[in-house]
Amino acid sequence: MKVLIADEVNPLAPSKLRAAGFEVTEDFDITPEELKAAIKDYDVLVVRSRTKVTKDIISAGSKLKLIGRVGVGVDNIDAKAAEAARIKVVNTPQMSTVAVAELVMAMMLCLVRPVHLANESAKKGLWEKKKFRGSELNGKVLGVVGFGRIGRAVAERAKAFNMSILVYDVVVDEAAMKRLNAERVATVGEVVRRSDMVTIHVPLMPETFHMFDSKLLSSFKDGALLINASRGEVVDTKALAAALKSGKLAGAALDVLEHEPPVEPHELELAKMPNVIVTPHIGAQTKEAQVVGAIAIAENIINAFRTL
Repeated sequence: MKVLIADEVNPLAPSKLRAAGFEVTEDFDITPEELKAAIKDYDVLVVRSRTKVTKDIISAGSKLKLIGRVGVGVDNIDAKAAEAARIKVVNTPQMSTVAVAELVMAMMLCLVRPVHLANESAKKGLWEKKKFRGSELNGKVLGVVGFGRIGRAVAERAKAFNMSILVYDVVVDEAAMKRLNAERVATVGEVVRRSDMVTIHVPLMPETFHMFDSKLLSSFKDGALLINASRGEVVDTKALAAALKSGKLAGAALDVLEHEPPVEPHELELAKMPNVIVTPHIGAQTKEAQVVGAIAIAENIINAFRTL
C-alpha cells in the first residue's frame, strides 16, 4: 500500500507506517494541482490543515481507500465526496486536547492580566506599572460552548482557578459535569448572557457557521471576553470587530480566523487591536501533541487496513 503524506507530521508517523510494510512518500509542499495529478497512484492520503481534500482530488484518487487527518477537525476534507467514493476518513481527536486546553488558559490569563503587553512595554525600557492593572479569573463565570474533550479539559483547568462553569452542548458528559460542579444551560444565548468569558469548542458544521453572529455577540455581558480555539468560521469576525470597537466586548483571544492568514480588512484590523490576542492556529503546536498525533494516525491507518 502506498501512502502520501502531504503535510508535515512528526517522523514517527512515516517510521511506523514503513515498519508495518507501507510505502511512504512525504511531500510537505505539494500544491493542489500536483496533488490532483499524483493522487491516482496512492492508496492513502495523510493531511493536516494546510491541504484541502476537495471533491476533485477525491475523484482523481482512483486507488484511494483512506484519508487520514492529523488533528481533530475534518472540515478540510469533503466528507460527502469521500463517503460517496467509499473512502474511509480517520482523524486523531486525542492529540490536541491538552495542548489546546493549555493554550486557552494562557489566552484567558493574558486577557485578564496583559502579560504580553507589559513585557513588550518593559522591553522598550518603560516601567508602566499602573497601566497594566488587570483582573482575576478567581470567582468569574466561564461559559464553555462545546463540552467535548477539549471543552472538558478547559473546564477542569478553569475549576482550579476557582471559576464557575456554565456549559452548553447538545450532549454532555454528566459525570464530568458533576465532578466540576458545572451547570448545564439550555441555550448558547443563556451562556453568553451569564458568563464573564466564553470559550468556544465546537466543530465547524452548517449549524455552527457564524454561530457567534452580531445578534449573539450583542447578548454578551458588557465587558465580557471571548476565546475561540475551535474554527474561525464559527465566529462572524466582522461582527466581532464591531463588538470590540463599540466596547460591548472588552477583549478577545483567537487562535483561528475565517481566513488564515487574515486577508479581509476587518480581520487585519482585528489582529492589530490591543485588546485582541491573535495566534496563527497554534493550538496543537506542542512537541507532545505532535508525537501523539503521529503515533495515532499511523495506528489508525494500520488498523483500518486490517478491516478494509
